[in-house]
Amino acid sequence: MSSGHANPIKAILLALGANFAIFVTKLFAAIITGSGAMMAEAVHSLADCGNQGLLLLGIRQARRPPSDEFPLGWGRALYFWSFLVAILLFSVGGMFSIYEGVHKLTHPEPLKWPWLALGVLVFGIVVEGISMRGCMQEVNKARGDQNLWTWFRETRSSELLVIFGEDLAALIGLCLATLAVGMTMLTDNLMFDAAGTIAIGVLLIVVAVLVAIEVKALLIGQGMEPRRRDELMAFLKSRPEVAEVLNLITLQMGPDVMVAVKARMQPVASDRALIDAINTVESAMKAEFDDVKWSFFEPDHTD
Repeated sequence: MSSGHANPIKAILLALGANFAIFVTKLFAAIITGSGAMMAEAVHSLADCGNQGLLLLGIRQARRPPSDEFPLGWGRALYFWSFLVAILLFSVGGMFSIYEGVHKLTHPEPLKWPWLALGVLVFGIVVEGISMRGCMQEVNKARGDQNLWTWFRETRSSELLVIFGEDLAALIGLCLATLAVGMTMLTDNLMFDAAGTIAIGVLLIVVAVLVAIEVKALLIGQGMEPRRRDELMAFLKSRPEVAEVLNLITLQMGPDVMVAVKARMQPVASDRALIDAINTVESAMKAEFDDVKWSFFEPDHTD
């Protein structure tokens, strides 16, 4: 089952709107209640807003046309900005939350207006849940029949990968903050608030590291998704003009793909007929695989 066409921009804009609304309400509640977990969540939401802005910048840059200096275009600019977002999620989100939690452990302050904090957190869970639902709709289009972990490891859509990681961390973080504030209210033990803040920080760091590992692979230069490459190989082998596929190299360039094929072609009467056969295969390949933007086809007898 082939993957469908996801719309990362829709997921990014949905997440941006949700995170800004949540940031405003969290900050208001954090100032009134003095909750460390709430302040950590507010900073996290603000960082996410900035992150989504960087992803939109990356998508815009990736659309720049090829030039003599950048012959394969700017598609991989997406990976740079996605990697930067992962670093910011690690530092601004994760490290600040842990710092805030440790500070609350050493300098505990009683919660004020805890019911307000809970109300804001529940509001945040609802809004973030809507954002996560929108993200999952796009992820499901892209992953087809893959499970989520396989999609996470193999997807070449760095911006959708980052939004998924952010939304997941935000939703779990909100639940942790709700639990921390709720336990603090029930027990009057401020350790729960501090522990919740630290747990949010650890969660963000884990997600950031997992996202960074995947985007790093794209920065280095990954080929097409394995299942897409298999489909492309099967397509080339099925072509009547091709006797044998000797080698196939693919390189993911943001939303586009570069393909280099070395193949033994069926015998033809002339050089012109050989060129026509190659052109026919390339045209059919680009029609079937619309993400293939560059194609280099070499006829040969051996690899």
